[in-house]
Amino acid sequence: MTRQFTVFTHGRYSQTAPALSRLIAEARRHGVLLRFDAEETEKHALSPQDGVLLDAEPVDDVELCFVLGGDGTILRALRRYGATDVPVFAINFGEIGFLATIEPENIEAGVARAVEGRFELLKLPAIVLDHGENGQERAFNDIAIHRKIGERVAELSYSFDGQELGSVRCDGLVVSTPAGSTGYNLANGGPVMAWGVEGFVVSFIAPHSLTARALVVAPGDSMVIHNRSREPLDIALDGRPVGEMPAQGQFSVAFMDEAGTIAQLPGSSFYRRLREKFGRLAR
Repeated sequence: MTRQFTVFTHGRYSQTAPALSRLIAEARRHGVLLRFDAEETEKHALSPQDGVLLDAEPVDDVELCFVLGGDGTILRALRRYGATDVPVFAINFGEIGFLATIEPENIEAGVARAVEGRFELLKLPAIVLDHGENGQERAFNDIAIHRKIGERVAELSYSFDGQELGSVRCDGLVVSTPAGSTGYNLANGGPVMAWGVEGFVVSFIAPHSLTARALVVAPGDSMVIHNRSREPLDIALDGRPVGEMPAQGQFSVAFMDEAGTIAQLPGSSFYRRLREKFGRLAR
């Protein structure tokens, strides 16, 4: 059976075009079939050729999901393949690319490594947002609940086992996984959680309080978030708008272990990524 990879790229196709050509050539050389859905096919104006399957919807029975993009595209791939064992191998074409496997300057060796399977697998947790009757959704970075533009300051609280732990007037609240703790949560002054730590962190956006503090939650604890405001609030999962939290409404969130898989180079570590990505931004 022919080996197959799904390919996702970010929106700035001109940046990824040379890398995509190399990927197609290297995959063809190794006898790998690359699958491009209708959006990717149109984005890159791809034409029929050996080793490429066009207008192909993503399926579960592929060997790998190859990403050319930043963390947003990587998170999209993780959400698509989170319920499978398909790993995400990413070349960073974003600003930070904290979840990326390799950097663009290593693309030749990286593509060969991907098609030859010379990488390690790392399982990532997720946060599950329970909408009640509207079902559940997963976030691999964070869930953000924030006031609408032009509306009044929100009032949010959270509780465990029926006990309200805090209520804060603020612009919003962010619930982050360890992988996402270096993003919106860090900007809120929340703690960085190393990969491998189980649980999630809750931090407030612009709290109108001198005592509001971030909270690290144990993995087995389910948290209920209450909207005490008089207006609905916006909800975003991994930076994507997904709906509203009604006034006086509530949702629950919970930790899910090993919800998705990324590929990484042998010997990679969270601390190495932290130094390389954030050290580079500091220069």
